Amino acid sequence: MKRISLVLMLIVAGALTAAAQTPSEQRSPLNQTATAFDAKSAPAIEATLLTQVLNGSEDSPVMNIKVAVKNITPIFYTYVSGWVTFYDANNARCGEGLFKVDALAPQESAEVDTPGLRLRCSPATWRIVANNLLTRTVDIAKPAEAQTPPIEPPVSERAATVNYVINIDGHDYPIQVNNPMVLKLGNKNRKIVLKPMP
Repeated sequence: MKRISLVLMLIVAGALTAAAQTPSEQRSPLNQTATAFDAKSAPAIEATLLTQVLNGSEDSPVMNIKVAVKNITPIFYTYVSGWVTFYDANNARCGEGLFKVDALAPQESAEVDTPGLRLRCSPATWRIVANNLLTRTVDIAKPAEAQTPPIEPPVSERAATVNYVINIDGHDYPIQVNNPMVLKLGNKNRKIVLKPMP
């Protein structure tokens, strides 16, 4: 029983921690902008309703609207998508539609529609949620030379750090690549150098 209660307490604590870290996209009146957040809980995009007539019903839902989406960050987005959600006067969800923008520069706005929307009420509030905020993969603040990683030579061209031993008449003499070794052969000193093949 103690284990079950401990596991339940951990699950509740984890859920509360996750809820505290996730920003809640606030609902806005229809005549105000709605803001969506990025993964770091920072405001990323704003949206303004361009369609003014939003009187939907169960029998004749509003099927599409226009929204102006604005990038409010200094980051260039190559793809932005998300949901526009509408709520009636009782705070019940009564319609949602998906939007997408293929490229959005910093402080740039784009008009988009919401295909798939089925607005079944006269909404009082709305919000947006960003699903995808894809950025460029290069850092435009650095020069192009700093962005390319150094090219490493192929494995065959790298200097190997292998130690070799030469055995002459039962005696071992350590030798390394490009490191000379001097041996006394007879009455003369001989210099031996082990080199990689060109």
